[in-house]
Amino acid sequence: MLGRNSTPRIHRWSRPIMVAIAIIGALETAYLTIVKLSGGTPACPNAGCEQVINSPYGQIFGLPITLFGFFAYTIMAILASLPLVVNPDKNKTLRLNLEKWTSLLMFILATAMVVSSSYLMYTMIFEIKHLCLYCIASATFSASLFIMTIIGNYWEDIGQLFLSGITVGMVTLIGILGIYGNVNAVTIPQTNFTITSHSGVAEIELARHLTAIGAKKYGAFWCPHCQEQKQLFGKEAFPEINYIECDPRGKNGQPELCQAANIKGYPTWEINGNFYSGLQSLEKLGDLSDYQGLRNFQNHLPRM
Repeated sequence: MLGRNSTPRIHRWSRPIMVAIAIIGALETAYLTIVKLSGGTPACPNAGCEQVINSPYGQIFGLPITLFGFFAYTIMAILASLPLVVNPDKNKTLRLNLEKWTSLLMFILATAMVVSSSYLMYTMIFEIKHLCLYCIASATFSASLFIMTIIGNYWEDIGQLFLSGITVGMVTLIGILGIYGNVNAVTIPQTNFTITSHSGVAEIELARHLTAIGAKKYGAFWCPHCQEQKQLFGKEAFPEINYIECDPRGKNGQPELCQAANIKGYPTWEINGNFYSGLQSLEKLGDLSDYQGLRNFQNHLPRM
């Protein structure tokens, strides 16, 4: 074994660095998960963040993919910090054993993370065709952790490490392809999303009023909050709305109109020259548009 003074600096500092990266990644994914579950819009300088996060690729088994990212970063932070809490002067053997086993586990987890993030980068660029700065940052964190697990530890058998990485990477990729393999097939029928709720007289009057004053609703066929907005109006009222589909894959897609209006999230309402992002209650839409008609709406947002 090398003495402490002869240990490469990168080996001495690799774990604190990985703990810091993992904590930052955990905080980022926790924020995005909270935003996603609360129905909010992530703070982002461009329009791509919400489109990517709310796309079909933004969830696994009905849960935000950022939630799985949060767990991965948290586990990585725990594994990286475990040997650091052991005093090497008092229990050197325990610390060495922890370093050995956690190094392998971190490499396996980092490999799975970098393969997953690489696939998601591919879908972001070539399928969703929007750039999410949070996603790019998370992919950078994953790649950094992967590199640090390799150069920040002493490996006796590089060949075995390489074989383990190939195996984990292939299993991860096969699993991801299995999970997302039917995304395209699932999303196409969503262009014909069926509104199941019925409209009252008030819903119909509000829809006609919004159209009469030139109000527009921008959305995407895969956007869950857009579908909730349609449900609020009901099947009789929503066809009266001037709805603009922003995804070119959607029915009557008009992405150029959305780009011209600088739409940054779905749904977005344009009312009297002002833009309002996010799911809106019928009562609020009435207030924003100076609606003077009936207000006995039968469809309401669920109370938190």
